[in-house]
Amino acid sequence: MNLRNFSVKIVFLALILALLYWLPIPGIRASSEAGNLIYWLPVAFLDILVLSYMIVNSKWGGWKLVLATFVVFYGVTTFLTQIETVVFLTYFEEIIPAEMIPKLFVEGFIVAAVFSPVAVAIHNKMKETPQEHVREFSLPLKTWIWKLLLIGIVYMFIYTVFGALVFKPLAGEAFDEYYANLQMPAWILPFQILRGIVWGLLAIPIVKMIGDWKKARLAVALLYSVLMAGLLLLPNLYMPDVIRRAHFVEVILSNFLFGWLVVTILHWRYEGTSGGI
Repeated sequence: MNLRNFSVKIVFLALILALLYWLPIPGIRASSEAGNLIYWLPVAFLDILVLSYMIVNSKWGGWKLVLATFVVFYGVTTFLTQIETVVFLTYFEEIIPAEMIPKLFVEGFIVAAVFSPVAVAIHNKMKETPQEHVREFSLPLKTWIWKLLLIGIVYMFIYTVFGALVFKPLAGEAFDEYYANLQMPAWILPFQILRGIVWGLLAIPIVKMIGDWKKARLAVALLYSVLMAGLLLLPNLYMPDVIRRAHFVEVILSNFLFGWLVVTILHWRYEGTSGGI
């Protein structure tokens, strides 16, 4: 790989992604909360670094890779983030107007849909390259089921532990003030298990496209942590700075660990079984 050419591509893609994060979207986003475009550059740079690691190491190409990139990008940055907002909407309605939620989903969809083909094209991966004698990762259905369920349980455990031992102490008194009226529903733990299963599903195309387990493990850990935590680097209207910074530390650490464990679980007792899914 030519390091100079790769660096130019990263800078160019970071500028494009920063513009997509910042530019107004008619009917969806009037203007960026961060104000100046330059504020978005560090977030975009981190995002494109981890996305590029996945794309460059992928054995896939063409629209198959574009679709996989879109699913991962949108799934992490928008779906798995905002689905929790929907669940806690009763609490958040005084902070985030209910009519904003659909717009956030659409906004993330537009950014991911526009950026994914651009990123794949800039990295010269739009042409599909046939892979001979390469067996993609697959498992029998019953193995998928128990592994994804285990991943969901692991996520619920990590979510709970890091929330109690990392986020809450870092937030300090601001935690009690910000979440004073929050009532956890009785089904919050099953919901987080289900959310963990969705996280596990997002890892599958990454593992399949990369093939090399060590590279896939690092890719998933980086994508889970950086893509979700990156937006917490910028001030926003809905979250005090103390809460935002505490969330950043919690998410970057917990999601990296979780992503690492997801691929470890998928690889555990894997023998290249044929006839799987």
